[in-house]
Amino acid sequence: MDTADVLIIGAGIAGASAAYGLAGGAAVILLEREERPGLHATGRSAALFSETYGNAAVRALSRASRPFLIAPPDGFCETPILTPRGALFVAGEAERRVLEAQAAEEPGAFQTLTGAAARAMVPILRPEASVMGILEAGAMDIDVNALHQGFLRGLRQRGGRVIVDAGVTGLRRENARWIAETPAGAFAAPVVVNAAGAWGDEIAALAGLAGLAPIGLQPKRRTAALIEVPGHDIAAWPLVIDAGEQWYFKPDAGRLLISPGDETDSAPCDAQPEDLDVAIAADRIERATTLSIRRISHRWAGLRTFAPDRTPVCGFDPRAAGFFWLAGQGGYGIQTSPALARLTADLIARRIHDPNLAAPLSPRRLIAR
Repeated sequence: MDTADVLIIGAGIAGASAAYGLAGGAAVILLEREERPGLHATGRSAALFSETYGNAAVRALSRASRPFLIAPPDGFCETPILTPRGALFVAGEAERRVLEAQAAEEPGAFQTLTGAAARAMVPILRPEASVMGILEAGAMDIDVNALHQGFLRGLRQRGGRVIVDAGVTGLRRENARWIAETPAGAFAAPVVVNAAGAWGDEIAALAGLAGLAPIGLQPKRRTAALIEVPGHDIAAWPLVIDAGEQWYFKPDAGRLLISPGDETDSAPCDAQPEDLDVAIAADRIERATTLSIRRISHRWAGLRTFAPDRTPVCGFDPRAAGFFWLAGQGGYGIQTSPALARLTADLIARRIHDPNLAAPLSPRRLIAR
């Protein structure tokens, strides 16, 4: 049986970053069910860093992650992880108060724009869909692949191991160790980190004999597509999102990424786009802009997995020794990964950590429900 100090289940951005953070002081094995890491949620992100996105706990994690993302350690990656983009929130007359409340919640984070100023930035916007706007100039594009591969490369450099085609089929506590059964063999460690994303509750259910149970994680499907925008220079456009989060679009390698902002409950799976959701995205974008969408060049879907209160879960489960939750990141997992990785490493090593950051994320809040 292969042994380590910590087993981590799931090599997406959450598991990879946690493994990287832990490997400096512990022997780490990272188990991935697919043939390579990042095939699901990590590889299907809209890839935007925003300090105003999500609830208060998520925003705190994003702010704590920014220093790493701006200036990663020497040798971590060869290209910048963050590059300027900006995020423009727009509203029709009926949603004006929604934007005003959003701006008031994060004083200093937004610049308020008239509708004309918003349309000067993004000329395809219809006046009725953009009577006003607020601009988060500090929002940035994230090079998700560079970040993810940096964590994996750093893990290996620190002596950690990544085992692919190793989906966990059994998990039990025996002689003060967790034993994970996989097609690639059995692996054991005193601590196991559940970073399995949409499959997080299924992993907990496997360990039910040890006193564990699911905590109510819910995967939700999000759809995206790419379209051509002939006749427009879109390179400098910000991400544009409506106040009700019913649609958004963002330049992506010369094309426009569009989404209906859907959140459809799903079982854990390799999510695929539904024709109806793609059609809804095209219709909403056409209603808000002067675009006439005739062709979808590419489409995909991914799962964003939420805890019941939409706050990430990070901490030891009090029901079973050595079982650590790192789950429920929703759509925020990439931009919060540095802070969650550091917090995970601190909690597992019993080091001093920021209690204000850690307390809202504890799984205890969900177990008591």
